[in-house]
Amino acid sequence: MTIVIGFEGSANKIGVGIIRDGEVLSNPRRTYITPPGQGFMPSDTARHHRAVILTVLKEALEEAGLQPQDIDCVAYTKGPGMGAPLVTVALVARTVAQLWDRPLLGVNHCIGHIEMGRLITNAHNPTVLYVSGGNTQVIAYSERRYRIFGETIDIAVGNCLDRFARVIKISNDPSPGFNIEQMAKKGTKFVELPYTVKGMDVSFSGILSYIEEAAHKMLKSGECTAEDLCFSLQETLFSMLVEITERAMAHCGSQEVMIVGGVGCNLRLQEMMGVMCEERGAKVFATDERFCIDNGAMIAQAGWEMFRSGQVTELQDSWITQRFRTDEVEVTWRD
Repeated sequence: MTIVIGFEGSANKIGVGIIRDGEVLSNPRRTYITPPGQGFMPSDTARHHRAVILTVLKEALEEAGLQPQDIDCVAYTKGPGMGAPLVTVALVARTVAQLWDRPLLGVNHCIGHIEMGRLITNAHNPTVLYVSGGNTQVIAYSERRYRIFGETIDIAVGNCLDRFARVIKISNDPSPGFNIEQMAKKGTKFVELPYTVKGMDVSFSGILSYIEEAAHKMLKSGECTAEDLCFSLQETLFSMLVEITERAMAHCGSQEVMIVGGVGCNLRLQEMMGVMCEERGAKVFATDERFCIDNGAMIAQAGWEMFRSGQVTELQDSWITQRFRTDEVEVTWRD
C-alpha cells in the first residue's frame, strides 16, 4: 500500500490531493478568480496560493483521515506553468517533505493530467488530446515516452477562449471557458472565422486577433449576438482539434481517444469528438470537472506511478521550470 500526496499550483488553481493505490482519498482545491475583463498575474496568483495552501493541505489530510506519518511520498508540480505560483507550491512541498522526512517527486503537469485520465477512465492506450489554458497537444505513448504528434504553434486553446472572454467581459467565475460554453448553447447563427490547421499542428492566434478586432463591430451593428460569437468560436476551435486528433489516431492505429486538461470538460468538445470516434468505430474517454481541471490528485497519481517505479527527486534537484515538455519525461512505469 503506497500513499502519495500531490501539490498542484501551476496556474490559478491550488490543489492538494491524496492517492492510495489508485483510490482518491481527498482532492480539495481553490481558484483565484479575477474581475471580468481581467486575466490573472503571476505575482497575484502566487499571493493567493500562499494565503490558502496550508488550509487546503489541512483539508486534504482531514478529508482522507490521515496523519503526516501515513504519507509515503510528497509529489509537486515541477512545470510547466507560471513561475511565481510554481515556486510557491514547490517551496511548501519541499518543506513538508523535510518536516515529514519523506521522499520528494517533481511531476510534469501534463503527465499528471494523462495519468489521472487513465486512472479514472480505464482507457487502455489512448491517443490523448491535452487541452488547457496553457497547453494544446495531441499525444500518444510509444517506447517509454508520451510522444507529441501535434500541438499549437502559438497560444493554447484555453488561452484563446479566456482572452475572448475578456474582450466581451464574460465573468471569470467559475471560469471563462465554462461561461462561454453556456452562452454558446444559446447561439443560433454561425459566424465564419479563420480555420488554421497546419499538418498536425494548429494555430489559434489568428482567429483570436480576428475576433478581437471584429467582435465589437459585429455586436454594435446587430450582425450577431455575443452568444452567436461564443457558439462560432467553440465550433471552429473544436473542429480544428478533432481534425488533428483523428489524424493522429489514423497514424497510430488507435481506437481510443482520451481528452484531458481544463478545456476537456467542455461537453460540446466531448460531443464532437464522440461523433468522430463513432464514425471510426472508436471510443472517447473524458473526465468531469473534478479531475480534468487542475487538481492535486492528478499530481499525486503521477507521483504514485513514478515512486512505484523507483523514481525520486533529490532536494538539490527540486527546482521548477516554466517550460517542461511532455516528451522530456521518461515513462518508467509503462511497458
